[in-house]
Amino acid sequence: MSFRAKSVSSRAKSVSSRAKSVSFRAKSVSFRAKSVSFRAKSVSFRAKSRNLHLTLLAALIVAAPAQAQRASLVTSSAWLANHLKDPDLVLLHVGDKAEYEKAHIPGARYVAMQDVSVTSQDREKGLILELPTPDTLRARLAAIGISDNSRIVVYYGNDWVSPSTRIMLTLDNAGFGSRSAILDGGMNAWKAEGHEATTDDPVAKTGQLSALKIKPVTVSIDYVQQHLASPNVKIIDARAAVFYDGVEMGSSRKGHIPSAKSIPFTEATDDKLRMKTAAQLEELFAKAGVGPKDTIVAYCHIGQQGTAVVFAARTLGRTVYLFDGSFQEWGRRMDLPVENPADGKK
Repeated sequence: MSFRAKSVSSRAKSVSSRAKSVSFRAKSVSFRAKSVSFRAKSVSFRAKSRNLHLTLLAALIVAAPAQAQRASLVTSSAWLANHLKDPDLVLLHVGDKAEYEKAHIPGARYVAMQDVSVTSQDREKGLILELPTPDTLRARLAAIGISDNSRIVVYYGNDWVSPSTRIMLTLDNAGFGSRSAILDGGMNAWKAEGHEATTDDPVAKTGQLSALKIKPVTVSIDYVQQHLASPNVKIIDARAAVFYDGVEMGSSRKGHIPSAKSIPFTEATDDKLRMKTAAQLEELFAKAGVGPKDTIVAYCHIGQQGTAVVFAARTLGRTVYLFDGSFQEWGRRMDLPVENPADGKK
């Protein structure tokens, strides 16, 4: 081969070598770009993971107080069975008297609604179910065995859920809110879990009570009227939907208090009459437009069914009150508006 031919071949090989070098550098740049992209995605993933962690942590922080509140208000048959002989335990059976006499939890005392409430004898202007005065309430609670240091468990026979939550409201009013709980599922749950029942009446004891530390748990008709349009006060009608919708007569008029949303009292428990889970109750209130920071005012016919909604809200740690006069008081006031979805009139 001639010198020039060899020179051309050498230059060709050099060009090829430089091309390969350029290709290598391009691949190297591409690799570094992919590496940078991977690191960016890794940083993004870690940021998302950290945000998710913080979100879950915040949810747990919010949920913890509600869970603690529920645990203090709702007790199990297993807990009760282990504490039946506690000297400071006061166990109250709410239900039909014949049911109680047939079978009740050992040590339970029968309590009727009239034992812890007052009813006006004025059928035209009076109210059927109201809280007693502090002195009267103190005497009545002592009469059913409650003392300053009592730990009280209320349970319902058969399906007497709302009378039991009314008793719970009364105890909360008397300052025993943190020392009283409801037996989840009532007498039916107790029997279903194999615990013993008895027909023996406990020895009647009178409690020793100091002056009650009254806690406000109800609001007046004036409060409700003044807060009909308040954005942070949500009024809840706990009656059956047929009354809320104006299909059937409630008190003296059909319909409901303006701006009120419907949460029937039966929605607080499941088909076995156990309290619904915190998540289910949160969803129930959210669907009714109730925010976590809203003040809830529940009402019903006479102030009994509404206490089931009040109790459910308490298990979530919500601010909640009962409009004690309820629709029996609102409905007879012809100067106050009523919304009736059945005919669209107010």
